[in-house]
Amino acid sequence: MATSSLKFGTSGLRGLALDLEGQAARRYTAAFLRHVAALGESGGGRVFLGRDFRPSSPAIAADCAAAIAEAGMEPVDCGAIPTPALACHAMAAGCAAIMITGSHIPADRNGLKFYLPSGEISKADEAGILSALSDASVGDLGVAIADESALASARYFERFAGLLAAGALTGWRIGVFEHSSVARDVLTAILRHFGAETVSLGRTEQFVAVDTEAFGDTVFAPLPGWVSEHRLDAIVSADGDGDRPLLMDGMGQFVRGDVLGLISARYLGAQTVVTPVTSNSGIERTGAFSRVVRTRVGSPYVIEAMTGAQGSVIGFEANGGTFVGDGVHAAGVALPALPTRDAVLPLLCVLGLAAGKGRPVAEIVADLPLQHALADRLQEVPSERSGAFLSRLAGDDAYARALFAPHGITGLSQIDGLQFRTAAGDMVHFRASGNAPELRCYVEGSTPEVAEALLAWGMGVAAREVA
Repeated sequence: MATSSLKFGTSGLRGLALDLEGQAARRYTAAFLRHVAALGESGGGRVFLGRDFRPSSPAIAADCAAAIAEAGMEPVDCGAIPTPALACHAMAAGCAAIMITGSHIPADRNGLKFYLPSGEISKADEAGILSALSDASVGDLGVAIADESALASARYFERFAGLLAAGALTGWRIGVFEHSSVARDVLTAILRHFGAETVSLGRTEQFVAVDTEAFGDTVFAPLPGWVSEHRLDAIVSADGDGDRPLLMDGMGQFVRGDVLGLISARYLGAQTVVTPVTSNSGIERTGAFSRVVRTRVGSPYVIEAMTGAQGSVIGFEANGGTFVGDGVHAAGVALPALPTRDAVLPLLCVLGLAAGKGRPVAEIVADLPLQHALADRLQEVPSERSGAFLSRLAGDDAYARALFAPHGITGLSQIDGLQFRTAAGDMVHFRASGNAPELRCYVEGSTPEVAEALLAWGMGVAAREVA
């Protein structure tokens, strides 16, 4: 079958929507169900479905439902819902789930995120699904689909209802950049539940791809003006499927995702933190955790490393998506494990901490002993070109040292991509995106000016070398 653009990336199957619609979605769903059966995790014969707001998602959801029905199982519609909300509802019911979403990538692409009854699939599960994939056509049985969208949304809301003290955000005025995120309504509801006054910003019925790590994208241009215009203490948002957070403080400055994750882990009293190599190197310097485990980029790697970790465990990625492992408590009450990225949790933790201390978010962030970190990416870079650049950079020492001549090289990590330490103690990290044809560049510098100059240099090098 022609599925040239479809592949598993850092979180789920992704590709062009046209390649996923129809038989491809049905075949991958059927393969997933065969893999679930082989694992002995049938989940009572029900499979929950959720989707984001991109135009192709409803049709792909219908394709998945057809495959579920043909397999003799019951599809359950959870509607347009955040990915972590779908996972929370399905895991509570002991059922498998599929989220139809392309997350933060452009609207012409889409994807499937698969969940076992025990949680998000691993890289081994991805291999199992691929081995179970068949060219056989999957028919359309035209079955009625049960609707549990209200129940799923309510369960997700209740997960956070006791996270902060009653009225914890009273007196705070928070803008919600709604755009086309499926998290927009629940995020507003939970903020109001804790007493915040919310202002709706930028809501649209047309899907907008929002990458919460790419602060320079034009979609974010209005946000600083909104802070001033509406006298806001903060602006919050999430990506298309609601598993990556966005926070702008009251000074009009974005707060990086790894900073949100770090503050959340401290707020929740984590003993072990699991985070990819792209998160700020200053996390270890805080001394706040008994153990910090570094992984490759991607939720399956974070989840794998969280399994069996000691003490209370929180994971997070550089995009801010936060995972709850075992032994975590909030407000003295156990917070059930949810091993998938979540955007609402870190936003509430950071806002709750700031409000509890009576300090603005900017001051809470300024207290952290972190390097100044920035990131950007080159778009529409075919994987073969980014791969050739990274391979040469890794294998040709003379080439690498010539490129880095202005800065020098004193160290290199290859956990995921190539992370160079410079003679000044700064960092430049190049890696190819696992979700889209992009080459990403992450930097850390001793001052904001150093970081900005280093990012401009790194992006210039990358653009020249992959041209």
